Amino acid sequence: MTTINGLPVHALLVHVVVVFIPLAAVLLVVMAFWPQARRRLSAFTAIVAGVALISVPLTTEAGRWLEHHVTPSPLIRAHTRLGDTMLPWAIGLFVLAAAVAVREILRSHGGTTTSARTDHPGAAHAPVTGAHTTRGDGIDGPPVSVVIAVLTLVIAAGSIFTVYQIGDSGARAAWTGRFNEQSNPSHPRTPTSQRVNQRVRPIPSTHGTIGRRR
Repeated sequence: MTTINGLPVHALLVHVVVVFIPLAAVLLVVMAFWPQARRRLSAFTAIVAGVALISVPLTTEAGRWLEHHVTPSPLIRAHTRLGDTMLPWAIGLFVLAAAVAVREILRSHGGTTTSARTDHPGAAHAPVTGAHTTRGDGIDGPPVSVVIAVLTLVIAAGSIFTVYQIGDSGARAAWTGRFNEQSNPSHPRTPTSQRVNQRVRPIPSTHGTIGRRR
C-alpha cells in the first residue's frame, strides 16, 4: 500500500514515528528515575516502543517509494539518508523497554516467592537475609539500575535528536522553494484601518436634496 485517499502513506506514517519515538523515550526516562512509575508503566512503555519500532521500517519503505515519485533533489536524498538512521535507535528503545518490563515481572514474582516462603512454619530458620543479598546483587541491584539509567539517557537523547533531524530535513525537502516569505502580490494585504473604513461607510447626507426641492 503506497497511498491512502490519494495521499502518500509516508506522509501519514511519519506522524506515528514522530509521536511514538519521543513518547517511548520520555517514558523510559521517567521509569529510570521514578520506581513507582516503573512498576506501573513498564508494560505500557514496552508496547509503545514496540509500535514505534514497527512504524519505523514501514515509514522508511514508504519514503523510498515516495522518493521515486517526486522530483529528485539533494534535500530529498539527504532526508532519505537520515531516515535510515532511525531504525537502530528504535531497536534500542524497544530492547531497553522490554528489558525493564521483564525485570519488573521477575521482581514481582521474586517478591511473591519470598513472601510465600516466609509464611510457612519454618520460616524463622530460613536464610532470608542471604536471599535478599542475592537479589540485591542480581537484576534488582543498584548496579543494574545504574546501567539501565545511563543507557536510558543515551538512547532517549539520541532517538529524540534523530527524530528532530529527520523531521527538519523532511520539512526542508518539502517546503524549500515552495513558498514566499512576502505575501503574494496578487493578493495584497489590506491595512486594518482601511478594512474598517470599508466596512463602516458614512451615510450620505440628504440636506442638499431637501434644500433644492424647496
